[in-house]
Amino acid sequence: MDLSHSAADEAFRVEVREFLRDSLAGEWGALRGLGGPGRDHEAYDERLAWNRYLADQGWTGLGWPVEHGGRGLSLHQQVIFHEEYARADAPVKVNHLGEELLGPTLIAFGTPAQQQRFLPGILAVQELWCQGYSEPEAGSDLANVRTRARLVDGSWVIDGQKVWTSLAQYSDWCFVIARTDPDSQRHRGLSFLLVPLAQPGVEVRPIEQLTGGSEFNEVFFTAARTDADLVVGEVGAGWGVAMGLLGFERGVSTIGQQVGFERELDSVVDLARRTGRIDDPVIADRLAAAKATLTVMRLNALRGLSLAEHGGDSASGGGAASIAKLVWANWHQQLGELAMDVAGPDGLTAGDDGELDQWQRLFLFSRADTIYGGSDEIQRNILAERVLGLPPEPKGTL
Repeated sequence: MDLSHSAADEAFRVEVREFLRDSLAGEWGALRGLGGPGRDHEAYDERLAWNRYLADQGWTGLGWPVEHGGRGLSLHQQVIFHEEYARADAPVKVNHLGEELLGPTLIAFGTPAQQQRFLPGILAVQELWCQGYSEPEAGSDLANVRTRARLVDGSWVIDGQKVWTSLAQYSDWCFVIARTDPDSQRHRGLSFLLVPLAQPGVEVRPIEQLTGGSEFNEVFFTAARTDADLVVGEVGAGWGVAMGLLGFERGVSTIGQQVGFERELDSVVDLARRTGRIDDPVIADRLAAAKATLTVMRLNALRGLSLAEHGGDSASGGGAASIAKLVWANWHQQLGELAMDVAGPDGLTAGDDGELDQWQRLFLFSRADTIYGGSDEIQRNILAERVLGLPPEPKGTL
């Protein structure tokens, strides 16, 4: 793994840094630091406008091929952009699911007609997307989905329920995993459908979270429809498409996540200095351990990206994606606990207006880190069965 940057890469870093500095010094400056997990309700309309401004200035689809409207930047340059974006404390974009997940999936698996129809709207941030994977009886176990779709008069008719659907209340479309073969089981017979949400057969119900926001939603499909040709990949072969998308989910944008984690850790260290808890040897040791682990996490993330760039999959990389998810989710959860220990009694009470401070929000939302995006249990099963070749976990009920 080569971590060095060329002169062209460093010139690109200067370009990104200057663009963000100038842009965030003007009308967009008030948006610094807004958005993110547990805070997606913050200045949503303004952040949408900012995301469209980025698109107008050519800062979306950085890694997409040029022939699909992207900039075709190298992995190193994509890493540089996400690092500088996080360091500038720029507002969290609202188009992550479309730009970073569905767009690359359509490029890899979609038909030319699907690419022509949807990629321009994703790049321009004119059509927003959510992810219809998890269900009440199929969270991390996606092979157990019960949402069904059948072809009727040239349309897929969809019935079922999805849950934990991030930002569905703001989205125009949802990419949905549904069972299109009623006689199939587990991974077989699933299809990857593109479904419009603005129709009578779709109901979105926001779920109020501990942090006070409603990033997650329930989505109910009752005879909802989408065109027959809006299935990505082969009918019944949606599992492979779904897994391909999850690979993109743990792509280059995770480097920006690492920088965000660094900022959170620095804020906890600053709090420890203000409260005097930095003089507690146990607290100081935990802070130092968190810093060391964060450094290892970044290097591991870069190694995983390097493997992916050179054709390595999760197995050849030692289950890099699953390892990374296990490490960062538990690290971030422990950081939330550490923040509460540093805050002391003040961490137990909200403000006069009931608002949570940044450390309370960090603690509460991080409880979900080991569940969403594939729970710890599922990640460990992937490593055990697919990487180490251990016998599969017994199926059935007690």
